[in-house]
Amino acid sequence: MLKEKGFKKGINLGGWFSQCDYSEKTMNEFITEADFEKIASWGIDHIRVPVDYNVFENSDGTYIESGFGRIDKVLELCKKYNLKTVLDLHKTCGYSFDSYGESESGFFDSEQLQERFYCLWEEFAKRYGIYSDRLIFELLNEVTDKSYIDAWNRISCECIKRIRKYAPDTLILVGSYDNNSPEALPELAKPYDDKVIYNFHCYEPLKFTHQGAYWTDKINPDERFTFDESNITPEYFEKLFQPAIESAKKNNTSLYCGEYGVIDVVPPEDALKWFRCINSVFEKYDIARSVWCYRGLDFGISETRLDTIRDNLLKYL
Repeated sequence: MLKEKGFKKGINLGGWFSQCDYSEKTMNEFITEADFEKIASWGIDHIRVPVDYNVFENSDGTYIESGFGRIDKVLELCKKYNLKTVLDLHKTCGYSFDSYGESESGFFDSEQLQERFYCLWEEFAKRYGIYSDRLIFELLNEVTDKSYIDAWNRISCECIKRIRKYAPDTLILVGSYDNNSPEALPELAKPYDDKVIYNFHCYEPLKFTHQGAYWTDKINPDERFTFDESNITPEYFEKLFQPAIESAKKNNTSLYCGEYGVIDVVPPEDALKWFRCINSVFEKYDIARSVWCYRGLDFGISETRLDTIRDNLLKYL
């Protein structure tokens, strides 16, 4: 389904309209047309654009027209450079995957906040449903706790139902708990319709890809690991992805890996080994994906530190 739509190898534009300071300077200058041109020259076929609700909504829930104007511009540039687009709602009012840096809370228990979520997606659908040949909707980035899954299954189905009034043909990505873990996908609701795609993320093993990270308590940030001592093999990823692969097959849908990548603490040659390894499994199981990320946020693919391996690296995205 994704392959037929032209989505296979993507890259995230994190830090632009999400995980940022929301200043005019950032949103006007962090990513420019020259970056779209460069991404296209790399053989990338789509971009994933994380966006936060407050780019589009005032505190009272009224809409900010200039925020939608920014997405209009993204779609224009994607069309110019023959790129497809994933529109990813990274943060909604009342919920963020990032408990370290955000104070959002209450979404899964509040009908009012859920209604606001539905209305924003209806607005996206009204404006962008006509672009179903080159745009995918991603409902929400990284549900965290397993305790949210029942509520999330209900919320995501209701949201898709309301989106379909205005965007009947748009593909929609939905992920499970534990930050879009592939192992949690079997507990996700069956696809609402035949245009819903199962979404997962992969930064495993975390001790390798996130070594030095200060924002998670899942690792010791002082420890360092090489690729060779981390026991990373294609078989490791096949086993990790198997619940997702089987769930997608059972429910007659396909898979998308919306984020995967390696922190800039890892030496370039070791990073290349990791990308080569995970790519072999993406290719074997025909899994579309989008690497994290183009610039900054400790994972930038375009950073100068990767200049010596970039030509090889681009083969394995």
